[in-house]
This record gives sequence, structure tokens and C-alpha cells, in this order.
Amino acid sequence: MKKLSIGMILGGALLAFNAFAQSATPVGLWKNIDDVSGKPKAMIRITESDGVLQGKIEKLYREPTEDPNPKCDKCDGNNKDKPIIGMTILRGLKADGASYDGGTIIDPHNGATYKCKMTLVDNGKKLDVRGYIGFSLLGRTQTWIREE
Repeated sequence: MKKLSIGMILGGALLAFNAFAQSATPVGLWKNIDDVSGKPKAMIRITESDGVLQGKIEKLYREPTEDPNPKCDKCDGNNKDKPIIGMTILRGLKADGASYDGGTIIDPHNGATYKCKMTLVDNGKKLDVRGYIGFSLLGRTQTWIREE
């Protein structure tokens, strides 16, 4: 009986640690909230490979009168006229202390690419994503909400 109780306690502790470890990174599905309207814009899945993060748009929130599968007509290069759903918009972010930095983010609305910095907040439930030109002070921040 005693061994079973200790095993259950250790098992529960490992599960709790695993849940905390998973939420301590930006890896997962995030709802992008428009910093002007406050409405959801997209769902972005952030993945990690060899310590480098990338993020891809999985879903767009669109009005019924809007094109459900718009293309990035303002993007340059490989993204020119490609569907926004499925587009990799975050690239090259690496852990830098409590933040993730050194990468870029594409704004499919205007086709521009910005430097990007991300910071987990609210115990990993939210992600502050900052796009900027040159210095981090010259930019804007959106808060994304963790979905899973």
C-alpha cells in the first residue's frame, strides 16, 4: 500500500512537472488578437526544431463577406500571392533569457517583414509578440492567447 501511494505521488509530480515544462515555451497553438480592434485575427502554431522557433498560420478569422482563403498579394519573394493560411510568418527565434529573439515576423496584411521578439507572460498563458524595425522601441506588440 505504501509503495503504491509513493508511486502515485511521484507519478502525479512528474505529470505536473511535464505540464509546467510544456507551458514554459511558446510551442503550441496561439490565438492572435488584433492590437487595434481587440478581435481575434488568426490561429498560429509555433513549433521548435533544434532550438529554433517558427510559426505558421493555421486559421484566419474572417467576416462572411471576406475571402475565406486570401493570398498575400503584398508579400515579396516566395510568399508573393501565396495563401495566407499555411504561411510561415515566424522564423528564426531562439531563447534569449526569458524571451525569444533573433527572428523575423511577416505581417501578411501589408507584406512587410519585421524583426521579432517574444516573451511569455501570465504563466505561459499569453505571449507578447513584438515586431519592430531597427530597435525594439520602434515597433508594436500584440498579445497572443494560448489555445492548447
